[in-house]
Amino acid sequence: MSIRDRLRQAESQRSLAIEVQSKVSSDATSAGNSTRSASEIGSVQNASFLEIKNTCQKKAAEDEAFYEADSKETRQELRPRLEMLVRETAADMGYPLSDIEIRQLGVELLDEIYGLGPIEPLLSDPTVSDILINGYNQIYVERAGQLELTDIQFISEEHLRNKVDRMLYTTGRRVDESSPLVDARLPDGSRINIIIPPLAVDGISVSIRRFPEQHLRAKDLIAYGSMTEQMFQFLEFAVKAGLNMLVCGGTGSGKTTTLNMLSGLIPANERTVTIEDSAELRMQQDHVVRLETRPPNAEGIGEVTARELLKNALRMRPDRIILGEVRGGEVLDMLQAMNTGHDGSLATLHANSPRDSIARLELMINLSGVDIPAASIRKQIASAIDLIIYVNRGKDGKRRVESVTEVIGVEEDNVVLQEIYVFENKMEQGSDVMRGVFRATGLRPGCGKKCEAVGYRLPPDLFNFTQEAI
Repeated sequence: MSIRDRLRQAESQRSLAIEVQSKVSSDATSAGNSTRSASEIGSVQNASFLEIKNTCQKKAAEDEAFYEADSKETRQELRPRLEMLVRETAADMGYPLSDIEIRQLGVELLDEIYGLGPIEPLLSDPTVSDILINGYNQIYVERAGQLELTDIQFISEEHLRNKVDRMLYTTGRRVDESSPLVDARLPDGSRINIIIPPLAVDGISVSIRRFPEQHLRAKDLIAYGSMTEQMFQFLEFAVKAGLNMLVCGGTGSGKTTTLNMLSGLIPANERTVTIEDSAELRMQQDHVVRLETRPPNAEGIGEVTARELLKNALRMRPDRIILGEVRGGEVLDMLQAMNTGHDGSLATLHANSPRDSIARLELMINLSGVDIPAASIRKQIASAIDLIIYVNRGKDGKRRVESVTEVIGVEEDNVVLQEIYVFENKMEQGSDVMRGVFRATGLRPGCGKKCEAVGYRLPPDLFNFTQEAI
């Protein structure tokens, strides 16, 4: 779709704006000389605003200067020209606008012509981590772990659909009646999920998961109260010593953030291969090969799964393998890789506790189509994984590393776990304030011998019983 075509998409909204304005004007006229309420006056102004905006979009679509603007800098240079167009259009239509309104319309026109319309300011807001669109007239955002309803709306369902098509334009994906849902990654790295009617009953639903331009480092997580300095020092030794780790937690709990932090501790002289559904990890090392799965096309062919990529990664001479998320049959290949020389591998998993993550791994192995006795599965898990890191988002919206657990081994066909660090929380009654403590259990992990074998001696004071209140 060319820029000219995208410019002209907005013209389809012009008739709606004119209808709204005509209806409001008619209502005002029928009221005679009676005094109009503030809401009625606002409606007339909004309708006029829309009509001016759509008229300007039509004129811009016919201007070669706007058509040829192919960079963000060039488009910003056109902003004064857009403001002049707004001023002239408003004067011709008999709707005088203030300088502030003209500047506002200039910005909105830039967002409408080249961006994603009304949600463009949200995409530029660093405090917004999620944008949730429930139909054209309801948009929520998440800030600091808390959801809030915005006053931003699209003009119509068709307007939203146009912006959805624009979002997918650069991804090579499409959404229509034959393929009514799609997962994709935007150019800025944001993850997007779109589902349209008839699967979405109340209209198009769009979920955008955004990631900060500057990924959080360990010092940031410590400052935010997500972990303690003592916990980080232990995890740093564990990563450098090549322990296999699993990061588990619920949706939006901070698994990817934690995995990013851990991956930043990998020595720069090691070759790392990452495998993800949507490339979200921001590796700091130079020697990194990033692989991404591919969904089937419209004909149902061409799919490349994480399991296929993992098998191929084993032929790429990796020192470390990082799986963005374990969710299927690739779990068996991952465990085998961990058990056959690919130490220091990392992965994430959806689970509600360290113990639950073991059960999830067993279930996924059983669903992989390989018939393996339960006892053998548990031995494989206990042999492959050294540490389980459980992250959780509390009711106060803050994300924390709530448990660092060591996998000891298997006793009586059960995987034995031992907590090294734990977060104990308490909600204050009648408030959203969470009080709690990070606590070292005082148990020295058995994996310390693995660390010492490769030259990393764990200081004893890392595991002394301590409590740090937050």
